[in-house]
Amino acid sequence: MHADLYHIPKVQARQRIEELLDLVGLAPHANKKLGAFSKGMLQRIGLAQALLNKPDLVILDEPTSGLDPVGHRLVRDFIRDLREQGTTVFLNSHLLSEVEITCDRVAFIKHGEVIQTSPLNTLMEGEVSVEMHAANLHDEIIAGLNQWAQNVRVDDEHLSFTLKSEADIPKVNRYLVENGVEVFALRPQRISLEDMFIQIIGSDGGL
Repeated sequence: MHADLYHIPKVQARQRIEELLDLVGLAPHANKKLGAFSKGMLQRIGLAQALLNKPDLVILDEPTSGLDPVGHRLVRDFIRDLREQGTTVFLNSHLLSEVEITCDRVAFIKHGEVIQTSPLNTLMEGEVSVEMHAANLHDEIIAGLNQWAQNVRVDDEHLSFTLKSEADIPKVNRYLVENGVEVFALRPQRISLEDMFIQIIGSDGGL
């Protein structure tokens, strides 16, 4: 039916349908009616339908919803293959780990408005989260951290903050030691896309 809507000739449509069913792992179920498909299978058949006419742009809304881990990986590989073929894939998803693995660029939307768009590698290579175990911390020293650090939090001898660049870590460590702070441990960690989402959008999720 979808091939007819695209006015694809019968012979060409039959060949294309076989290719796509194989691509989404549904070739063994080619003769089943859609009513007998599981939710995950319907997700896959929807992907196949979207590609029938070899579009330049594919818009996917939560494409991994209802899929098992094997299905998740299939969709990720599927999107990568499309990208390598020159197809633009616009992916909408609340599964930020999937976005992090799959996408080249990311846009954050709040109240229907795009508030930030960035290449994903640039976004992820920027800020770094730092956890420290340190003694002799006091208010004046903590205030001095603000020249490099953001989101500074102190709980007894536990200090955490974010830096705009990994290059600031030695500067912060030197500053603390020179001001009499005893640094027992310093653990930098790249900020996840989920943490970045909370920072940019806010804890209400933009609803």
